[in-house]
Amino acid sequence: MPTQRLLSIDVLRGITIAFMIMVNNNGGPGSWHFMNHAVWNGLTPTDLVFPTFVFVVGASVVFATEARLARGATRAHLAWHTFRRAVILFALGVVVNSFPFFELVHMRFYGVLQRIAVCYLVVGLFYLWDKRAGTKAAVAAVLLVGYWVMLRWIRVPGAGVPGRDFPFMDMTQNMVSWVDRLLMPHHLYLYAPDHNVRDPEGLLSDIPAVGTALIGMVTGLWLRRSKSAQAKALGLAAGSVACLAVGYLWSLWFPLNKNMWTSSFVLVAAGWSLAVLTLAYWVVELRGWGKGPGKRLLWPWLVFGSNAIVAYMVSELLASGLDSIRFTADGHETDVTGYVFDLVFAHIPNPGWAAFAFSVSFTAVCFIPVWVLYRKKIFVKV
Repeated sequence: MPTQRLLSIDVLRGITIAFMIMVNNNGGPGSWHFMNHAVWNGLTPTDLVFPTFVFVVGASVVFATEARLARGATRAHLAWHTFRRAVILFALGVVVNSFPFFELVHMRFYGVLQRIAVCYLVVGLFYLWDKRAGTKAAVAAVLLVGYWVMLRWIRVPGAGVPGRDFPFMDMTQNMVSWVDRLLMPHHLYLYAPDHNVRDPEGLLSDIPAVGTALIGMVTGLWLRRSKSAQAKALGLAAGSVACLAVGYLWSLWFPLNKNMWTSSFVLVAAGWSLAVLTLAYWVVELRGWGKGPGKRLLWPWLVFGSNAIVAYMVSELLASGLDSIRFTADGHETDVTGYVFDLVFAHIPNPGWAAFAFSVSFTAVCFIPVWVLYRKKIFVKV
């Protein structure tokens, strides 16, 4: 089958990275509820951003791999390319976590780009070995069910059996957090000098995250099938409904939880990702917005999507850099971000709108460098 590039996937990637930048820089405590993660169990739109990006990674692997194979690349070459790219992504994630001080004593080795690297490596190599959608769906099911069994019934050393000796889905007493405290003491997202807590991108929760990428890969395989655009759109919609139904039903026994990346969360997040992709596919591929005047409306998302990792790196390094510059203003210590917020956005009477205005403005600033790259037709491939 001839290789093809679906602008709808690029649009979904662009929307996702733009919203990711917004919620990571949401304007602080005054921001609306949906611009923040759920504290523990539960779900907000913000919780859907990261899994959607992982979902898109899985779908994109299919198209990128087939395009390279069509240009004559060998499987061995692509395997090496996949490994090298995963290592670079992981290293960039460590840079993002550590910038600008790079303090080894508490350097965090887990993170967003690190999880993307792990998922990309696993599903990328899996696809080179086997291209069948059925095997991807089967492995995803095994991973999700196995993760549930592990968290629900396997004894946590020093704590006991979940649901019997301590509450199931406890914030600190669970197998995922125990493993992270064992392997990465004082290098976790949440830690204190004498007490490690947990990491939302910990080692064991990579297992269901791979399931998220595999669902994206099955979606990519579906979109490459020799079917009409209408049939593909209906298939995406049906997949969305199925994932949402099973995920919400499963959540009655295995709560939705982004921190633990629970199996029910994987399915619900995939369902919403499929829903947005269905809409993007309908608008771009069926309604023809990928060409002509309609493409202008999609332009911001295509710009963000064309250099998504660059956009994310710019946003994270810029935020960390500004927050690290501290000084005294009006008699109290502040940083550049806080000073700008107080100078400009704090004058908006409604705290939610003030935070949202800051979030949009910060995202607009991050848009500038990727727009320059887009204008010059430079697409950074890690």
